[in-house]
Amino acid sequence: MRAILLSTLLVLASLSGCFGGDEIFPENPGIPGGLALACLRSSTFDSLVIEIDYEEGYEPDTNAVNTLKSRVTEVCEKPGGVIVEKTLVDFSHDGPWTSNDVRTISDEFRQGDAMEGDTLHWHFLYPAGKNQDSNVLGVAVDASTVAIFLDAVEDAEGFFGRPSAEEVEKSVTVHEAGHLLGLVNLVYISPIEHEDSEHRGHSSSSGSVMYWAIESQNVGNFITGDLPDEFDDDDKADLAGMADGSIEVDSQLWP
Repeated sequence: MRAILLSTLLVLASLSGCFGGDEIFPENPGIPGGLALACLRSSTFDSLVIEIDYEEGYEPDTNAVNTLKSRVTEVCEKPGGVIVEKTLVDFSHDGPWTSNDVRTISDEFRQGDAMEGDTLHWHFLYPAGKNQDSNVLGVAVDASTVAIFLDAVEDAEGFFGRPSAEEVEKSVTVHEAGHLLGLVNLVYISPIEHEDSEHRGHSSSSGSVMYWAIESQNVGNFITGDLPDEFDDDDKADLAGMADGSIEVDSQLWP
């Protein structure tokens, strides 16, 4: 167990951008992708609950939430379904958000443990304010926790509303879910060369929601036309390989 914890902390310390690794967390919450197999396979965990806590004025866009649920349902075997639960909260947090802030407050507010009986729980936070790196739109901080910074998303809207803030929010939301599923190469090595060489954990394809520029406020400067909100064929091949065991997966909290 000590070796697993040390490995987790070392990986967290190496991540940047839309991954949270700015401080050492005292327990072992896992790394993004640490519950990928539990999500992708139906054994043991029959359903997935996506808990969404949002502050007043920061309720996530309905289309973004519906798209998130749809994309997760498409790739995860959950006979009991993917259930979304939304709650209005007051995080009572002042100033920029660090990744440790997100983890700590998630632990305080979440209704279910990441692994609880036959149900998995993801926790998505929609707080007032921005990440300590104001360029970051969303961050996956551990195996089950994500924060989406809608103030930064609003700032990322392009000229003349292309892309719109709603489009950016939808893409970023699915993008962070992709990191919880281990994309790209976070807990495995893909047989397909589609990771961007300069942006670890991200796709080199602008047609994938895992494209590296999705995480940045400058997304409108890199992508023209509609933003991707789907996993592309390479992403789906990775997820299928992880699920059927043909791709070796590491750093898992389960099994």
